[in-house]
Amino acid sequence: MLNNGELDKVFKALSDATRRAMVERLVRGPVSVSQLAEPFEMSLPAVHQHLAVLEDAGIVTSHKTGRVRTVQLATDALTGAGEWMGRQRLPAERRLDRLGAFLDPTQGPRS
Repeated sequence: MLNNGELDKVFKALSDATRRAMVERLVRGPVSVSQLAEPFEMSLPAVHQHLAVLEDAGIVTSHKTGRVRTVQLATDALTGAGEWMGRQRLPAERRLDRLGAFLDPTQGPRS
C-alpha cells in the first residue's frame, strides 16, 4: 500500500503523456534508454529527465552495463495506484446502480 506522498509521486509521474507512453512501452519488457527514446522527438537528456521522474516515483528501475543503461518497469509499480483508483470507483458505481434502479420504469413504484 502506498502512502499519500508515494501515491502523489506516482500520479505526478503519470500526469505526463510522454512518461505514460514510456510506461506503455516498458510493459513489453526492458529496453535501453536509446531504444526507449527512439519514438520521441526530444533530446536524450530530456528522456533522462523523464526517466528520473519515473524512477523517483518507483515506476521504473534501471541498471548500467558498460555504456548501456537498460530501463524496466518495476515489479508491481502501479499496483498501489490501481488499488486506490479501485477504492474510489466502487462507491461511485454503487451510487450509479442505485440511481439506475430508481430511474428504471420496470421496477414499479417504491414504498
